[in-house]
Amino acid sequence: MKCISRSLAALSALMALSAASSAAPEPSWDASEGAERTLAPCFFVKGDPDDGDTMPLKATSVEATVAGVIADVKVRQIYENNGAAPIEAVYVFPGSTRAAVHGLTMTIGERVIRAQVRERQEARAAYETAKGAGKSSSLLEQQRPNVFQMNVANILPGDRIEVELCYTEVIEPEEGLYEFVFPTVVGPRYSNRAAEGAAPQSRWVANPYLRSGADNPSTFDLKVKLATGLPVQDVACDTHQTDIAFDDPATARISLAAAERAGNNRDFILRYRLAGGKVQEGLLLQKGEKENTFLLMLQPPVRVAQAQIPPREYLFIVDVSGSMRGFPLEVSKKLLADLIGSLNPTDLFNVLLFAGSSSCLAEQSLPGTPENLRRALGLIDSQDGGGGTELLPALKRAMALPKAEGFSRSVVIATDGYVECEPEAFELIQQHLGQANLWAFGIGSAVNRHLIEGLARVGFGEAFVVTRPDEAPTIARRFREYVSTPVLTGIKIAAEGFDVRDAIPATVPDLFAQRPVLVFGKWHGASKGRLVVTGTSGEGPFRKVVDVAASPVATDLHALRYLWARHKIAELGDFQNLRYGDERMREITTLGLTYNLLTAHTSFIAVDEVIRNTQAPATTVKQPLPLPQGVSHHAVGGVPTSPEPETWAMLLVALSILGWTQRKATGRRLAIAPPKGGR
Repeated sequence: MKCISRSLAALSALMALSAASSAAPEPSWDASEGAERTLAPCFFVKGDPDDGDTMPLKATSVEATVAGVIADVKVRQIYENNGAAPIEAVYVFPGSTRAAVHGLTMTIGERVIRAQVRERQEARAAYETAKGAGKSSSLLEQQRPNVFQMNVANILPGDRIEVELCYTEVIEPEEGLYEFVFPTVVGPRYSNRAAEGAAPQSRWVANPYLRSGADNPSTFDLKVKLATGLPVQDVACDTHQTDIAFDDPATARISLAAAERAGNNRDFILRYRLAGGKVQEGLLLQKGEKENTFLLMLQPPVRVAQAQIPPREYLFIVDVSGSMRGFPLEVSKKLLADLIGSLNPTDLFNVLLFAGSSSCLAEQSLPGTPENLRRALGLIDSQDGGGGTELLPALKRAMALPKAEGFSRSVVIATDGYVECEPEAFELIQQHLGQANLWAFGIGSAVNRHLIEGLARVGFGEAFVVTRPDEAPTIARRFREYVSTPVLTGIKIAAEGFDVRDAIPATVPDLFAQRPVLVFGKWHGASKGRLVVTGTSGEGPFRKVVDVAASPVATDLHALRYLWARHKIAELGDFQNLRYGDERMREITTLGLTYNLLTAHTSFIAVDEVIRNTQAPATTVKQPLPLPQGVSHHAVGGVPTSPEPETWAMLLVALSILGWTQRKATGRRLAIAPPKGGR
C-alpha cells in the first residue's frame, strides 16, 4: 500500500506540473487515415519522398475581371510530379457560394483537352477507367456549393499539368459597398459520421492539413481588373497586401504583393465604392439562340431610423468548439460583448453555448438587466474552445426554447461553420424557425460561407463575416440597425406587357440590408413593357418602375444564362436533404447538363486519350491544406481538447507506474483506457 501511496503522490505532482505547463505552445499531433473512426481531418505526415511527390500542387493563380456587376474568374492550378513514380493528385479547394462554374480545360505540354460535363456517377466511372488505362485525366466534382475537389490522374515523373476552371458570379453591393471575395482554403470540418461506408460527397472531410507555420510549397497569385463603367473610389483589400493601379477613373488593376505568395490561408476580400456612392442598377437583357434571360437590379430605399423599436427577444447561439479556439473565439467574445452589452432592460435574451454538447444560460429568456448582462458575458468570456461541433443538436435545443409572447424573436448564431451537415441545418431552420429571423455571423479568416449565408437565407435574416477583432463593433452596429429597421418588406414584382418566365426568386424575401433587389428570369417575345416593384419601406409605400424598352439587348452576355441556372439550382438544392431518386435531384442534374455547369450531381471530366502511364498504378496523394489563419490545431482530429497533449503523456506515464505498483501490491491489474481523439 505504501507503493500505491507514493505513486498517487507522484501522480498528483505530475498533474500539477502539467497544469502549470498548459499555457505552452500547442504541439503537433498526427492521425493516420487508416485509424479514422469518423470523417475527421488529420495532420499531414510526410512519407518517403521516393514514393512520389507528396505535395503535387505547385501553384494557383487567379485572374478576375469585374465588368459592371458581373465577375468572370479564371483559376489555374499547376500540378507537378517531382518524385520517381506516377501519382494521382487529389486537391480539395473552396469556391464562391455564388459561383457558376461553366468550364474546365487540362493542358499537358502542347495538348489542350477541354472537359465535358456529365452526370456525376458517369463522370467518376469515366475517370476511374481512364486512370486504370494509364491515361492522364482530370475530374472536377462539387462536394458542397462552396467546396470542390480536383482529381488529376497519371501525373508522370517530371510532368507539369495545368488545369483551368472558369466561373462567373454577381457582385451585389451593400449600402453602396461592393465586395469581391475569393476563398483560398477549406477549413477543417467536424464530422461525427463513420468513415466506413460514408457517402462520396462527404469523404473529402478526411483531408490532411499542414501544421500552423509549416512551409507550404504551393504558391498563390491573384489579379483583379475592375471595369465598372463608373469612376471607382475607396478601393482597398484589408486581408492581403496588394498593389493597386488605375488605367483610368473607371478601370483599376489590383494584384497581390510579392510578400503574399503564401497568402492562401485566408479569404481574399476586395472592397470598393463607386464615385458619389452610386450603385449600378437597372435591367440587363440577353437574347440567345434558344432562350432569352434577364437580370433586374434595383436599389431599395435608404433605411429610415425609427424612434420606437418594438420589444425584441434575442437568442444567441455561440460555437465554442475546438476549431474556434484562440483567434476565432476571441473575435466571437468581442462581437457578443458588443451585441449583448447594448441590449435594453426591456429586451429579453438567452445564450446557448455548443461544442460536443450544449448548455443554456437559462431555461427561458431573461430581461436585459445589467446583472443578467454581466452574467451572460462572464459565461461567454470563460470559454476556451474545445470539443466537437455538434451544430444540429444545438439548433434543435434552441428551436425548442419557449418564445416570449408579444416579442419579436431574432436568433443570432456565431460560428466558423466548420461542419459538414449544411443541408440538415437548413432543413431544420426552415421547419422550426417560424416567424423569427436568423442572423448568422461567420467568425474567422476562412469561414464556411455556404453554411453562414444559407442559414441566413433560409432564416430570412442576413449574413455577416467577421475576420478581425476590430471589425466587431462596426458589424455589431450594422446588426442592430438591421434588426430594428428593415429596408423593404412585402416586396412584389409585376410584369406589364413583358412576357416573363421562370423568375428567381419566385418570392422576394424582406430586405434588411441596403442591397439591390435582385431577380433573374427568362423572357419571350419583344423587349417591351415594364417591370413594377412594390413594397413597404420605413417611409411608407414603395414603388419603382423599369421601362423594358429603354434597356439595350445584348447578344454576347452569356454569363446571364449561367447565373440564372446557378440561382435556380441553389433554389432547388440549398434547403433540403437531396436523396437519390428525388425529383429535385433529377432537375438539378438536367440543369447542369443543359447549361454546362458544375453541380452536386454533374461533374467535369477531361481525358487525354494518349496512354502515358505504362508503369505501376499511380499512387494517390491528397494535397495537404494549410490551416486557415488564426485557426488552432484543435480544429483537426486527433488533438485532445482537455487536458493538453503533454498532460496526457505525463498522466499515462503516472498511471502506468500506478498500475505496476498495484499489481505488485494486490496482484490485480489496473485498467487504463486510452484518451479519445477529437476536436
